[in-house]
Amino acid sequence: MSLGQSLQQRQLQRLSPQQIQLMKLLQIPSAQIEQRVKEELEENPALEMNLDLLDADSNISSDEIKDELLSTNADEEEAVPVDEYEMSNEELNEYNYDDDTDVADYKTRDDYYPELDDDKVIPIKAELSLHEILLDQLSMLALPEDEYKVAEQIIGSLDDDGYLRRAMQSIADDLAFKQSMWVEEKLIESVLVKIQGFDPAGIAARNLQECLLLQLKRKLSEDNVSPFCKTAIMVIEKHFEEFTRKHYDKIQKSLHLEDADMKEVMHQILILNPKPGAEVSESHQAEMYIIPDFTILINGGKLEITLNSRNAPPLMVSEDYRQMLTEYERGKKQDKAQKEAVFFIKQKIDAAKWFIEMIQQRQQTLLLTMKAILAHQEAFFLSGDTTQLRPMILKDIAEKTGLDVSTVSRVANSKYAQTEFGTYLLKYFFSESLMTDSGEEVSTKEVKAILQELIQSEDKHKPLSDDELTEGLQEKGYNIARRTVAKYRELLNIPVARLRKEF
Repeated sequence: MSLGQSLQQRQLQRLSPQQIQLMKLLQIPSAQIEQRVKEELEENPALEMNLDLLDADSNISSDEIKDELLSTNADEEEAVPVDEYEMSNEELNEYNYDDDTDVADYKTRDDYYPELDDDKVIPIKAELSLHEILLDQLSMLALPEDEYKVAEQIIGSLDDDGYLRRAMQSIADDLAFKQSMWVEEKLIESVLVKIQGFDPAGIAARNLQECLLLQLKRKLSEDNVSPFCKTAIMVIEKHFEEFTRKHYDKIQKSLHLEDADMKEVMHQILILNPKPGAEVSESHQAEMYIIPDFTILINGGKLEITLNSRNAPPLMVSEDYRQMLTEYERGKKQDKAQKEAVFFIKQKIDAAKWFIEMIQQRQQTLLLTMKAILAHQEAFFLSGDTTQLRPMILKDIAEKTGLDVSTVSRVANSKYAQTEFGTYLLKYFFSESLMTDSGEEVSTKEVKAILQELIQSEDKHKPLSDDELTEGLQEKGYNIARRTVAKYRELLNIPVARLRKEF
């Protein structure tokens, strides 16, 4: 095998530091942009809030946006995202420093701007957790020390739905390994029974059947208990499989129940909570807030866009730092310490200007994208009717705005718009197209909306099968296959006909 040299010419597209910064800022929703700005203010003393504008209304109207982004940014948007970038000679020689002077850190590194954690959640309002509520109830019982530790272990083993998914032996092994406690399974089961008496009813059940039985048996002690409660217990104890499969006719025949009685028995079961722990978590543990990035209003039959003021923080370069730089540059002689000071000040001022520019470009990109979506989906924003949504993919908006598809995707996947008909993730307005019998191109969301209407209006005693739903859609002009109907039904989280049947 011989070694040789060859000359190859390759064309590579690199992202500039500004582009990398913009892409990361675009991912951040309004709920987090304030924190990102705060971090930059703490990191860079040359960046300040403009106090004169701080109290003013900084909402940006769509009329204030330019028809296209800055020309210097338009060409950059076509670059293919990569994990690294190269600096031009002009950028490296922007300041006339000595050859042995290091290039500013912010020009060669991106340490100040870590990758946005896509799993990072919007701030939540914290209250008591499910485990804390159960531990409070446990503290009211006068239990021996060994039983108390077993109870703590059981409560700590519950999942978010309030179920105990672990076997008694596994809990015994945990106690032996972590606390050097050797307990028998019988003791664990006796403690579990006591915990199952806590609120909410059905807590610490090992499966759905036990969860429902715990709730029904607790009802027996109530003063106004239904006479059908005991029969409901019999259904869950002896006919649970038929119940889960909605084979109500078999249950009714086996228990010799009239139609009216069977309906009352089913009602006693269906009002139970299959996830008692989840209800506590939702009401006590956390409440998530969605802060819309855009507000869409109808004014005189016309649509108006407003960008949330959080996206437009009033930032400015520190006047103190500007004056310091001027004073240093006026000095006739500069020693090494002064040169380093000038370098540091220029670095911080340039970083501040850069961040302000990125925030402004973020605002422009958000409004440019939303304006294009608004123009494409105008009928929906005026009516709120899902069937008015037109087919729209990321490429459509990218072509209208001149932005890269990846840029549009970043905006659509993390931003919310508040309309007069509700608050939507921008991704909601995107969908593929489907051809009708008349040759008209419609959105798949329109088809899903029609499908949902058919199911909502069906006879719940005889729900429509997928074949019948397909026929219903075809009668309305939507040429769609049965397997596609089944796919859309599953995407809508709608079960098959047998499981939709009501007695």
